[in-house]
Amino acid sequence: MTDISVSTTAYQVERRSWLLSSHGTDPGTTPSVTLDVSAFTAGTHYPNGYIPSGCPLAKITASGLYGPYSVSDEVQTLTEGGSGLTSFTITYSGQTTASIDDDATAAQVQAALEALSNLAPGDVTVTGGPLATGPFSVTFGGTLADTDVAAMTTTPTGGTGTVVVATATAGGAEGSGGLETAAGLLFSSVKVPNLLDTTKDVGAAMLVHGFVDLSKLPFTLDTNGQTDLKLIHFVA
Repeated sequence: MTDISVSTTAYQVERRSWLLSSHGTDPGTTPSVTLDVSAFTAGTHYPNGYIPSGCPLAKITASGLYGPYSVSDEVQTLTEGGSGLTSFTITYSGQTTASIDDDATAAQVQAALEALSNLAPGDVTVTGGPLATGPFSVTFGGTLADTDVAAMTTTPTGGTGTVVVATATAGGAEGSGGLETAAGLLFSSVKVPNLLDTTKDVGAAMLVHGFVDLSKLPFTLDTNGQTDLKLIHFVA
């Protein structure tokens, strides 16, 4: 009698609403790549160590591994100047916040910005402050991720106090070291137990052509509804 062993394989079922058809999904047209996990920053784009399918990839020149095609989120800072400041308001793209106390916390400044009709929760993250001890940093994400946003302005009240706005990181600026050139889209999503583990490289598949709905890809398009994926040939 011959023993027969049976093995089973579980195939991942995931959301691929960005993929309009199976065209371009054959093994011969989805090359195998190795992701450099340390290049993917945990947070808004890759929550809970999960890199979703459809994310754009780029080849890191130094290592030959693949990381995220990078476009930066805008960061603006608010710094106190002068003396006697008692309160201030912030204006973003024509909308002005309610009065903010000079000793407000980062959470209070964020809440004031999120109360504007043109900013939704998740569009801004405020850290630092209060102003008397250091500047606030306002990072634009959510619907404004990867976008060159308008500079905020402020109106101070009290003495000769000022609140100066400066752009620390320009939104929409491309990465470097190879990450500025898109190579393809992550075909199968990757679940990484610890996204910040710098020693972990993960095998993956990359889609390089096919029928794709750009509006459903899990990254931000520019104001014209386009994205700069120079080296990907999508068959129309």
